[in-house]
Amino acid sequence: MDGYIHSVETFGAVDGPGLRYVVFFQGCPLRCLFCHNPDSWKMGEGEKKSDTELIADILEYKSFIKRGGVTFSGGEPLAQPSFLLSLIRKCKKHGLHTAIDTSGVINIEQSRSIIAEADMLLLDIKTFDAELYPKLTGHTIDNNLATLEFCEEIGKPVWIRHVLVPGYTLVKERMEKLAEYLKQFKCIEKIELLPFHKLGEYKWEELGVPYQLYDVPVPTEEEMAMAKEIFGLS
Repeated sequence: MDGYIHSVETFGAVDGPGLRYVVFFQGCPLRCLFCHNPDSWKMGEGEKKSDTELIADILEYKSFIKRGGVTFSGGEPLAQPSFLLSLIRKCKKHGLHTAIDTSGVINIEQSRSIIAEADMLLLDIKTFDAELYPKLTGHTIDNNLATLEFCEEIGKPVWIRHVLVPGYTLVKERMEKLAEYLKQFKCIEKIELLPFHKLGEYKWEELGVPYQLYDVPVPTEEEMAMAKEIFGLS
């Protein structure tokens, strides 16, 4: 089974519990305005790898990640469902914890069997504002929320990720609505608030893709503190 990989990180410390081997899949249906890896968007590009080859490399680090695991990120890993499912099953055979870092953009009818196989989800909620969501990502919010609801239904552990972009998601009323919505979900173990940053701007320029957030500042310490208080993280 072959798939397309953007890159890997062998000692990831921020993509799930413990020290982790992180596989960044190539290809994503979303076109987020704040994406810092637009070079991961196109499907069928990147490095072509077999599941056997990739698992062999992962197992080289098993002694280091045995208390952490493997995280499948992107791009959007669920956009290569057969490849992802095969990798998850191979990891499980070797006793490795698996996490899917996803935007939830893939229809739940197509992704549910894969989500059920993984040990946990890192679910990126771009915004809870249904009108803003298409402007921010190019897609509707429906599949994103359906993914979280499915995890609640089957008791799948979830870490929520939410990028705070001044003027877009870093708006008090929008954060309050999202925080209130998330309170109902018992499957959520953690909420991570990630500050918007400027590190990926040069990639947009290199790709010749128009970038709309040049004038958007990074969040201040005061704004991050306000956001943490709203989500009960302070």
